[in-house]
Amino acid sequence: MKIILASASPRRKELLRQIGLQFEIQVSDADETVAEKSPALLVEKLSERKATAVKEMRAGNTPAGQLGEVSRELIIGADTVVCYEDQILGKPKDAEDAYRMLSLLQGKSHKVYTGVTLLLDDKTYSFHEETEVELYPMTEEEIREYISVENCYDKAGSYAIQGFFARYIKGIQGDYNNVVGLPVARLYQELKRVWNCN
Repeated sequence: MKIILASASPRRKELLRQIGLQFEIQVSDADETVAEKSPALLVEKLSERKATAVKEMRAGNTPAGQLGEVSRELIIGADTVVCYEDQILGKPKDAEDAYRMLSLLQGKSHKVYTGVTLLLDDKTYSFHEETEVELYPMTEEEIREYISVENCYDKAGSYAIQGFFARYIKGIQGDYNNVVGLPVARLYQELKRVWNCN
């Protein structure tokens, strides 16, 4: 069975390789605008939207009359957000937006949600993981320094736990890889369940 990762994230790609999966990448062009206040539901909906968009793209690339010759494909979509109190923090628009987000989070605890959707044939399986992250206090200079040396603009909440920002991580409760961008241990268990059911 062919596995397709519907994401351009180098972190998700590395995590899938880390657990020994062979896969192809096809980037989703899905609209990521969703009016949803629950971070858990938001990431599940967006992960499903991304996976569905890739499924439709791949179906459109299959020549008529050849559907029966195509191997079965399992498509993985994922989305991550950071949530502080009632605020959902996605990717920052610019340096000032990154500064605003990091100023909110510094010295406090927040939650990271990653939603994952698996599409196989006509079936959809979605789940999410939640991890709590506590940060040490950061000065304005430290926040500005981080923004200047790290590409914050493709990261939910404006930080990457596995990079330069590790110096500010006081502790986590839950799956570390979930904060990186993909809860691969849970994903592997879900993949086994899906494979066994099909």
